[in-house]
Amino acid sequence: MLIVLIFILLLMIGVPIVFVLGVSGAASILQAGLPLVLLPQRMFVGLNSFLLISVPLFILAGNLMNTCGITPRIVNFSNMLVGRIRGGLSYVTLVAMDFSSGITGAGSADTSAIGSVMIPAMVKEGYTPEYAAGLTAVGATVGPIIPPSIAFIIYGAMTEVSIADLFLAGFVPGFMFTLALMAVARYYAIKQNHPVRIVRVTWKEFFRAMVDAFPALSMPLLVLGGILTGVFTPTEAAAAGVFYSLVIGIFVYRELKLKQLWPILKETGIMSGGIMLIVANASLFSWIIAAEGIPQKVADGIGYLTQNPYMVLFWINLFLLFLGCIMETLAAIIITVPVLLPLVKSLGIDPLHFGVVMVVNLSIGLATPPVGVNLFVASAIAKIPLEKISRAIWFFLLALLIPLALITYIPQISLWVPKLFLK
Repeated sequence: MLIVLIFILLLMIGVPIVFVLGVSGAASILQAGLPLVLLPQRMFVGLNSFLLISVPLFILAGNLMNTCGITPRIVNFSNMLVGRIRGGLSYVTLVAMDFSSGITGAGSADTSAIGSVMIPAMVKEGYTPEYAAGLTAVGATVGPIIPPSIAFIIYGAMTEVSIADLFLAGFVPGFMFTLALMAVARYYAIKQNHPVRIVRVTWKEFFRAMVDAFPALSMPLLVLGGILTGVFTPTEAAAAGVFYSLVIGIFVYRELKLKQLWPILKETGIMSGGIMLIVANASLFSWIIAAEGIPQKVADGIGYLTQNPYMVLFWINLFLLFLGCIMETLAAIIITVPVLLPLVKSLGIDPLHFGVVMVVNLSIGLATPPVGVNLFVASAIAKIPLEKISRAIWFFLLALLIPLALITYIPQISLWVPKLFLK
């Protein structure tokens, strides 16, 4: 009870989640009379994984690509594909998010990169600022789902589920998210009479835009293809992505200058350090939870209520959706996997399928108040209060519950692509 009370109290007064986890873990160790040397030891154990080296490398690759002019090229190519439909800029934003997700692997990075271009453009065309910002924030929830995904890497490192399988399993759910959001965008386009962009696109212009964007869009193919063919491990694939980004930025697009490398490396170091602090403290917290026998108690409690796997998944979904509203995605994964994975395994649920369900649930949390990081980024870009954006996103969030339900109860949606490629 002590660790639970401290955890809830610190969250309520607004302490950052990384310190909430660390302080709660330290208090539990002191209360149990255990030596404090366990603090750094358990943190180190949580970080002592070769696979985790890929996290800062993927972040660096994404930062390099975003600096070398990839965003306007992606937006231009997406505009060629869907820009002429009524409310076309909504579809351009969502399609560009899919392309960008295959490069950054993080929702906040996609919100910043695409939103900085599309939110001002949408407002200029007559869209309301809250709609533009809300669509961008919700659209970027595909960031952790479409590979390469940092969330999948963390889950795979904890569960020993194949990273290649997880990456492949994320494709269809990610595109389902985009289709659901497009349906809502279509509704708003008619209701709010969004403008039609009358822009004639010749085949020559389309081909030029595709060629211009192709080097950037090829990075996910390089990463995933290298992993699937056995040429790279996930960590080596991340390093290859960094090298490829440097080549594209310096020699192909010629927009990446040597003087820009230090700010990029500095930003990558800050982001990676923050993520690794969360991983270390969450590892300590999850170890304490496991030592207290909480996973078995949770499994016994749910098992007492129901043995139906569908009902178990229903309650897990509600729990993860709530957790996504108040906690950062990676911390939530590290804390809940030791608790929930033994339960789902005992019910015969595939850990690969459950990994997709978990990441999809927590990805929705990126755009839900009060701590949805995508909302804060979009709010800063659009220069409007967070409350206005929060009111504009609820219809989009409700639409995402439909693909979530399908992904949860039809495992083949997630599993057929890995089975297709890895027979």
